[in-house]
Amino acid sequence: MAEESNGDKTEAPTPKRREEAREQGNIARSPDLTAAVLMVGGMYMLRWYGTRLVTMLTSQLRTMLDHNSMSQVRTENLGALLTSSVLNIGIAIAPLLGGVMLIAILVNAAQTGLIFNPGRLALNLNALNPTAGFSRLFSGGQGLVKLGMSLMKLSLVGLMAYSAIHGKIGQIILSQEYTFVQIFGMAADIIFNIAIRVGILLFVLALFDYLWQRHRIEQSLKMSKQEVKDEMKSMEGDPRLKARRRQVATARLKAMLKKDVPKADVVVTNPTEFAVALQYDPNSMNAPKVVAKGQGYIAARIRELAIEHGIPILERKPLARALYKMCQVGQEVPEQYFSAIAEILAYVYELNGKFKQKHFAKAG
Repeated sequence: MAEESNGDKTEAPTPKRREEAREQGNIARSPDLTAAVLMVGGMYMLRWYGTRLVTMLTSQLRTMLDHNSMSQVRTENLGALLTSSVLNIGIAIAPLLGGVMLIAILVNAAQTGLIFNPGRLALNLNALNPTAGFSRLFSGGQGLVKLGMSLMKLSLVGLMAYSAIHGKIGQIILSQEYTFVQIFGMAADIIFNIAIRVGILLFVLALFDYLWQRHRIEQSLKMSKQEVKDEMKSMEGDPRLKARRRQVATARLKAMLKKDVPKADVVVTNPTEFAVALQYDPNSMNAPKVVAKGQGYIAARIRELAIEHGIPILERKPLARALYKMCQVGQEVPEQYFSAIAEILAYVYELNGKFKQKHFAKAG
């Protein structure tokens, strides 16, 4: 009890608590991880698709500015020409933008899973308050830690970028002697190397940040034993209500047994574990029917009612077990048990001076 009273959170969060945290947006997610993967993936996509993109855009620009196109420009067709040009440019850029969008979706889905919470899209004016934002930034020393991490990250990015151009400083100085195409190619190569190295660095840092966030959130979601008990009670309902529901269900079952068991011709038992009450009327039934069955306490209650109303009770262990498992109340017994039940009913009817067994025996 001491552990529960001091509120120690030693228990793993329940699925309900995790789901509530997801709905509130309290999940591990690193924007830097998305940015790093986008940088690396985007640069490789540019390397793969860049030449084709430049060719298509150059062709479109030439088409727009050549003599024939310029001579056809009129006020009445200017809108159509602009629409056509924008559409062609969009088609040229679409694969690149589509690839970048797909990368962003996959990275975010890998971090958080597929989740959509419209409540998070609601306007929150408190989030626009600069004073509140400033207090959140520096509360508890977290702002200073983040500032230090950002400065360290910026320093590492600078060093990584310098490592990419350190061996090419001579080429950069002599670039004034190159042609435009050569300068463009050299600049593209340098930018690609810088972006890839910086992207990989940011990816490693962001991966550690994401793992740290997962650990921190997991710790914050831990529960005390009392909280787990309270949640189970809230999910299962008030124990008093559950007890009341059990009482009502038991009362209904007793009433059904009190009404149905007296209709039976015989009760087959296990002898104490199972009890199955059987009824057979040749004028309205094709085969004997189970009018009541039970196990444990219910079986004992069926036997009590059978004794009270003078219904024969016969011990047939395999038959009682099979009928209990295979037949529902109100259902006729399976054909493979006709012979065994015919013998039982014949014995019972002989005791009671009845002769209904003849019809059933012929049917069996």
